Amino acid sequence: MEIAMGAIGPLLPKLGNLLAGEFTLEKRVRKGVKSLETELTLMHAALRKVAKVPPDQLDEGVKIWAGNVKELSYQMEDTVDAFMVRVEGAVTEPANTKNKVKKLLKKTIKLFKKGRDLHHLSDALDEAVGQAKQLAELRQRYEQETRDTADGASVDPRMMALYTDVTELVGIEEARDKLINMLAKGDDWSERPMNTVSIVGFGGLGKTTLAKTAYDKIKVQFSCGAFVSVSQNPDVKKVLQNILHGLDKDKYGNIHNAKWEEQHLINELIEFLSNKRYLIVIDDIWDEKAWKLIKCAFSKKSPGSRVITTTRIISVSQACCASSDDIYRMEPLSRDVSRRLFNKRVFSDEKGCPFELAQVSEDILHKCGGIPLAIITIASLLSSNHQIKTKEQWYALLKSIGRGLTEDRSVEEMKKILLFSYYDLPSYLKPCLLYLSVFKEDEKIMRSNLVCKWISEGFVYSEKRETSLLELSDSYFNELVNRSMIQPIGIDDEEKVESCRVHDMVLDLICSLSREENFVTILDGKERKMPHTQIKVRRLSVRTSKVDVDTIMMAHVRSLSFTSNIVDPVLNIASFQVMRVLDLEGCHISDVGYVANLLHLRYLGVKDTKVVDLPEKIGNLQFLQTLNIRGTSILFVPASVVCLRRLMCLYVDGYTELPPGIGSVTSLEVLSEVCILDYSHLNSHVVKELAHLTNLRVLQLELTDLDESMYEVFVESLSNLQKLESLSIQDGSVDLMREGWVPPRQLRRLEIQYSDDPLLTLPTWISPSSLPLLSCLCIRVDKVRPEDIQILGMLPALRYLELNARSRGVDAAEMHAVTAGAYPCATECYFSPNTAVLPSIFARGAAPRLKRLKFVFRAEWISRGDIDLGTWHLPSLEEVEVALYRSRATHEEVKEAIAVLRAAAAEHPNRPSLRIL
Repeated sequence: MEIAMGAIGPLLPKLGNLLAGEFTLEKRVRKGVKSLETELTLMHAALRKVAKVPPDQLDEGVKIWAGNVKELSYQMEDTVDAFMVRVEGAVTEPANTKNKVKKLLKKTIKLFKKGRDLHHLSDALDEAVGQAKQLAELRQRYEQETRDTADGASVDPRMMALYTDVTELVGIEEARDKLINMLAKGDDWSERPMNTVSIVGFGGLGKTTLAKTAYDKIKVQFSCGAFVSVSQNPDVKKVLQNILHGLDKDKYGNIHNAKWEEQHLINELIEFLSNKRYLIVIDDIWDEKAWKLIKCAFSKKSPGSRVITTTRIISVSQACCASSDDIYRMEPLSRDVSRRLFNKRVFSDEKGCPFELAQVSEDILHKCGGIPLAIITIASLLSSNHQIKTKEQWYALLKSIGRGLTEDRSVEEMKKILLFSYYDLPSYLKPCLLYLSVFKEDEKIMRSNLVCKWISEGFVYSEKRETSLLELSDSYFNELVNRSMIQPIGIDDEEKVESCRVHDMVLDLICSLSREENFVTILDGKERKMPHTQIKVRRLSVRTSKVDVDTIMMAHVRSLSFTSNIVDPVLNIASFQVMRVLDLEGCHISDVGYVANLLHLRYLGVKDTKVVDLPEKIGNLQFLQTLNIRGTSILFVPASVVCLRRLMCLYVDGYTELPPGIGSVTSLEVLSEVCILDYSHLNSHVVKELAHLTNLRVLQLELTDLDESMYEVFVESLSNLQKLESLSIQDGSVDLMREGWVPPRQLRRLEIQYSDDPLLTLPTWISPSSLPLLSCLCIRVDKVRPEDIQILGMLPALRYLELNARSRGVDAAEMHAVTAGAYPCATECYFSPNTAVLPSIFARGAAPRLKRLKFVFRAEWISRGDIDLGTWHLPSLEEVEVALYRSRATHEEVKEAIAVLRAAAAEHPNRPSLRIL
């Protein structure tokens, strides 16, 4: 249902734009657009109702109806896009031509074409409105069938975790004991205030099992207790009734028949729990609002009481707890524990795997990724009726993981567990998740590429023109991480996820759902075959060079992605006329001249290919939003690129020359990475044209040999960019930026690295009032003053700091203590030579979140009586790296310095790792 909703979503604003007067439409056409908009709006509303019913409870006719709505929406969106492309016309040169006769002739031809295109649009609208009305006639019948089937019930597979025999569990003891220690918070927890600990993690990790095991272990220490589940669509009234019944089955035996409202139930719970030590588990919370209401019932007048919650959603776990220290993050099982659990389930013995199955069992465990549910499910497939399957069957099963395993009825319970997370996603996130099926197993997925593709596919859209689609798509990505649907594998200096991967079991589910919806087609030459000719291929992922496809089946392809190292598969890409996304990254191709004819293209990626030239007529691609040419041999971007009025992201290499007029591409939000060389005039025009790119959010530059006047122009241009959030400058120029620039207040990342002439001192504009959101700062100055350390420590959002100083000869006497409360959010700090910062100068209360600290220590300082390394008031410290300067020190001073550093690390409560360079 959500895919059909996702198809309608981007179309409705486009129809609205046609009606708003951006295009001059005939009366008949306007009527057709209005009729179609009305019908689709009603269908969208009907689909929202249908989407609330689990797919396995829907009548087959409803699914067919939704599929037809989806196809109608795709068909009509292609038609509207084609109309807009033809009306706007192909632009192959900048619009400042001097030939007025030529311009008039072009305008006349364009008017004739527009009349013909309006006729085509009108015919298409008539046909679409007719189809829409036929579908509307079926809607009421299907809505009735939906109501009739919505009351169906199925067994919740998560209930099995509550009744698992403890003897069947492997490796649960360590996790259980750690959770109990978090609950205790010391030796005598009976007198401590009531507290909540939340268990959070991916579906199938065993959150419910862990909570139940801990509950059973310690419940005897409490006067009363209850274990209740909430579920995705919480009935808070029923949850409160279940808590009362669990606390006292005699007193509240008939509570489910009592006609009490929520307020009455909460008051009853408060009264019952007052002055009692209780232990309550609230399992499987999906909604913060439900928790806020439930927690009202927990009496604060109950010292020593504890509440345990479980959830798959990080933000919900944070809402449950007073501190992040009270969140227990479930981790996958280690390989050793996974192996023991697997062997026990398959061979009834933790050490019983025969030699000939050792390698394939290890490969299967890798696919399971430490998820107990996956391990148990796979083990049950390999050992049915106490008969071990053959080696060939093991390998067949291994190949099926990530390629359709969830279609096997034997793993139906596991699929249901994973589907709970999918069903809970908002409708706008489901297409974004299913799109991940275009990537291979274990592939590293870069955030920047993924969100741009989502936008190009039309999954991310907003009716408000001032809304940044990049910012909106970033929030979509963050939500999938928050809901544990994708695994973050790369965190940048701002603690922002820069890449992710999809767990094989989730990928398996995504691929299964994607096939059901005909969302993505995968060609790998083996398991994946081209679907039936009557099925329209919309998105294609090619993973083999051995592809020879009938292009008739490809007429509707919107997205085409290739696996790296593919060598020119036999595909007539030029014939894919509605192509939106073309990703050729890493392919062994050299010619992309055909792309200038793909007029619907939004995303073009030729990164790390053998391409040497872009087509001169790339300006024809009026819808293009992302262009990535990094890692190629492209030296010049064609002049017509300045006509791309929708281009948001442009990624180039430092040696690539941008054309004059690039400042007219005012839609740019990301420009990376441009090199400006004054001596060779490479991109020297960009210095002035930057002033016009007022929508830039991310800018990466390398400046070399700019004279003073040119640098003044650059600073003036930079001052125009008031939407900048990330600025990186590699510079070998003068110090004008120190006083001549006022940064935008929303700046979050700033890197100013000078190769020759650094900033003389820390700029005055680096202050808490000027940069309230600055999270990452990398800067090099000639000399660090003691007051600079204090100023940087006052930046309220600073997480990552890299402070470099050029001047030599800093004396230990120049050190000043970092005051309590400084660096409140910092997690990583690097103080280079000559910054005179030691961990012992951090006062108690400073840098409470600092995990990684790098600093420089001169060995000869150890002989000074005023140097103290023994006191490190850094409660979160995990890693310390010390660059020990030995040039002026004696051998004995070096030995003593190393010994003191090691002793300080060993005496720290966290026992941080120490690396001495």
